[in-house]
Amino acid sequence: MNNFSRESGVLLHLTSLPGPHGIGDLGQSAFQFIDQLEQMGQKLWQILPSGQPDNCYSPYSTISAFCNNPLLISLDLLCEDGYIEKKELNRCPNFPKEKVDYKAVELFKIPLLQKAADRFQRNATSDEIKSYQSFCNANNYWFDDYTLFIILRSLEDGKQWSDWSEAFAMRDAQTLAQIRLDYYRKIENIKILQYFFYMQWRGLKEYANKQGIRIIGDIPIYISYNSADVWSNRNLFKLDGDGRMMAQSGCPPDDFIKEGQIWGHPIYNWAQHKDSGYEWWIARLKYLFEFVNIIRIDHFNGFAKYWEVNVDDSNGMRGQWIEGPGEPFFQAVNTALGDRPIIAENLGEASINAAPIMEKFNIPGIIILQMTFKEKEKPSPVSENMVVYTGTHDNDTIIGRFNSMNSNGHPVQSELELKAERDRALSFFNSDGSNIHWNFIKLALDSEARMVITPLQDILGLGTESRMNIPGTVGNNWEWRYSEDLLLPEMVEKMRSLIKNSGRI
Repeated sequence: MNNFSRESGVLLHLTSLPGPHGIGDLGQSAFQFIDQLEQMGQKLWQILPSGQPDNCYSPYSTISAFCNNPLLISLDLLCEDGYIEKKELNRCPNFPKEKVDYKAVELFKIPLLQKAADRFQRNATSDEIKSYQSFCNANNYWFDDYTLFIILRSLEDGKQWSDWSEAFAMRDAQTLAQIRLDYYRKIENIKILQYFFYMQWRGLKEYANKQGIRIIGDIPIYISYNSADVWSNRNLFKLDGDGRMMAQSGCPPDDFIKEGQIWGHPIYNWAQHKDSGYEWWIARLKYLFEFVNIIRIDHFNGFAKYWEVNVDDSNGMRGQWIEGPGEPFFQAVNTALGDRPIIAENLGEASINAAPIMEKFNIPGIIILQMTFKEKEKPSPVSENMVVYTGTHDNDTIIGRFNSMNSNGHPVQSELELKAERDRALSFFNSDGSNIHWNFIKLALDSEARMVITPLQDILGLGTESRMNIPGTVGNNWEWRYSEDLLLPEMVEKMRSLIKNSGRI
């Protein structure tokens, strides 16, 4: 299913890009970052899921399996297209540069996006209307449910869909038909914002590919309960007659949380998915492949077996393993989509169960290099068909993990265990720790793995304050941004030299 040359890339989510409007977007800074990737000799840019998050702002918990986040639309590009006035951008608040203040961004950006959509409805050229209509026709299979969900959620003051009025929650056909008529212009605006994202992203992806940069997208295995997909496809999930979850997602005790984790997503009714020929999943993967060159499947192990937790439990201790859809799922995907490049995030206890699937379909798994000194004097051997990460969005930065003198962010390990781990790493690298991030980057690049991914925070040599996410926690996650002046020319040159010497250019 996969053919990779020897190459290297950077992990950086779109929200973390610099820029004046409080959040990274698809505008100038994204194009500049692609130029910096090319200067470093990188061939890959990995992002996190770009869907529209629910209230916790996690990109791994979205209100639709298909929609993209309107907050990522570039206001500057809309201004160039004539849908936002320059004076409107001049009223931009003084946003912090080092983090995303999501509430403040929403207050500033959403009204401007609505103005732009209104102006598109009034002023779009015939060619733009034709392009927009073509986009709507191509995405009609999910647009109707998504737009209705947004309107109804607004009418119900943001409540969970199972708490809506019965006609809304149970999808009364006559009621929904009336909503389509009464809120036609608002529904069009919702679609137009998705169109804006698509057009801006298409330009960015074309630019990246011309520069020799392929984009790795990320698809969460689960979807939020309070989503258009669960509301409109209840048969595909384990719900009771009232639409309430019968079980929830999570994971058993692991290296992050000793009590296990509660993710809170609904569990799939895999028998129904199988009966449909996995139609929903295939459509989901196909749509993402329109935006990216490679897909990383988060929590890939869940297709082999998954941890199902009682809906009333507050931790993952009492869950149970349930067999997933396995090989038939990927055979259906392969038949429908052809031989597409996929990466498996196969960390965790169930990785041994996922291994036969990965081997049969030639799907590479991942290894997180900073985690390999926990119990060993040197890292585990790395095979060619692997993707090596110095760390991911769920890990501390290398500097944070190996230079911090406390166990903050490492709740499973004691300070004594952390010190022993650091000592093993420093001994292996014969290092005093001052350049531990470069030691790890070089080790990853020199490995046998065909693909190496480094979070930008590790290239920049940043500490725990720049961590993207701490699993099992809510709040203060997904906020980190970098400033343009942090990526120094000498860092770019050093990275290029390491990549060249490792044979990845």
